[in-house]
Amino acid sequence: MHLPAEELEKITPKLGLNAVENEIHWARDQLKRVGLIDPSVRGIWSLTSRGRATHLTTEDARKLRAGQPGFLEDLGAQIDHDEALVPSSEKEPIDWREELLSRIVDLTPAGFERLCQRILREAGFTEVHVTGQSGDGGIDGNGILQVNELVTFRVLFQCKKYRGAVGVGVIRDFRGAMMGRTDKGIILTTGSFTTEAERESVRDGAPPLELVNGQKLVTLTEKLNLGLKPRTVYDVDAKFFDEFS
Repeated sequence: MHLPAEELEKITPKLGLNAVENEIHWARDQLKRVGLIDPSVRGIWSLTSRGRATHLTTEDARKLRAGQPGFLEDLGAQIDHDEALVPSSEKEPIDWREELLSRIVDLTPAGFERLCQRILREAGFTEVHVTGQSGDGGIDGNGILQVNELVTFRVLFQCKKYRGAVGVGVIRDFRGAMMGRTDKGIILTTGSFTTEAERESVRDGAPPLELVNGQKLVTLTEKLNLGLKPRTVYDVDAKFFDEFS
């Protein structure tokens, strides 16, 4: 979309999410509600037959994103009018991912460090320790990553409980603290990272850093089944029975 950097780095005031990613999430949700896309597999969004046959102009897309009742009805959406009339900015989060991230954001800094420790352990790290020492260049802990039977890495990590975006200065300071101790580092945050911070993390000639933002934290907790109670919900696939009718 060729959006300028200042637009790509805007943060939503309530949860500290990346504003562009949040808009994409809401748009995807509306497309799902009117049957234009199908999220039948986690992380995969495919066009439905209605979606392939539907053309949305820019104005149509704005109406759909805003949840305009008449327009949604024209597309065959079965939704509650009262909910649709509430401006999107005033709606409460309807996605469990937003609720989960909100819970993480509300943790104390020490609690967030312990959560990161748990996530790293569950992800395959061994001997994960939270140091909790001040004046250590922002290093909050360390762990051992066993790549295979012959190769291991000592990894240092930093936990930033932010509602906004982590800037490039944090990346440089953390990398400086790593020098002479390890070449592997991870920064985990409840917020996001600026474009400059992301570029600095993979700059040529410097040890690369892994950046884990709030959205990646949610994905990790889902994959590791931490803080979530999974449930199975079934919908009858009417088309499956067509050939037997």
